[in-house]
Amino acid sequence: MDYKALAQQTSQELLGYSQETTGWKVVKTSKKITVYSKASRKFHGNIYRVEGVIPESATKLSDFLYKPENRVTWDKSLKMYNMIHKIDSDTFICHTITQSFAMGSISPRDFIDVVNIRHSEGNIDIISSTSVDFPAYPPSSNYIRGYNHGCGYICSPLQENPQHSKLVMFVQTDMKGKLSPSIIEAAMPSNLINFMINAKDELKIQKTSGRGYHSPGHSSLKK
Repeated sequence: MDYKALAQQTSQELLGYSQETTGWKVVKTSKKITVYSKASRKFHGNIYRVEGVIPESATKLSDFLYKPENRVTWDKSLKMYNMIHKIDSDTFICHTITQSFAMGSISPRDFIDVVNIRHSEGNIDIISSTSVDFPAYPPSSNYIRGYNHGCGYICSPLQENPQHSKLVMFVQTDMKGKLSPSIIEAAMPSNLINFMINAKDELKIQKTSGRGYHSPGHSSLKK
């Protein structure tokens, strides 16, 4: 499989989603974060669009979201997030295991995704993710293997304050298993808002403590 080509295609998909102006409906708003949804064209479920303002530059924000360092310490939806294969400096295969949510009615899932970061004009960064088959990590009996259709983040400088960023996140996840769609639709918007809040909180902690943004060392990559 040409993982790099697939990653680039997914990045283009995200740009397309960001330019779609019709069909979105607001499903939740909290703390200046808005979650929209509409039917996905990829599977029998929804694509979610989450928008908020993050008090950090787009470059630092995308670096923070892209790197696996300390991800599970602030992203409370994850049990594990590892880069398992490096394709090039901007493209990786990642293995993710989620926490259970919706009061335990949605059990942990695992995902194998190709993740890519793309720098575009206007200091806009696109971080795309889509699920792939990766023979070294076949599905196990420990977790239901979920599938992420084109997901990711678009980080762009806020026009009125370039030191702040507009973050738009897209999620269209097929949880697999025998879940009722109504359970997912009830739980997902709050989960997505919590992700944004947790990211904001961690960035604030990093800024006040003086901790910088570091690229992961080779030890975080499994051969």
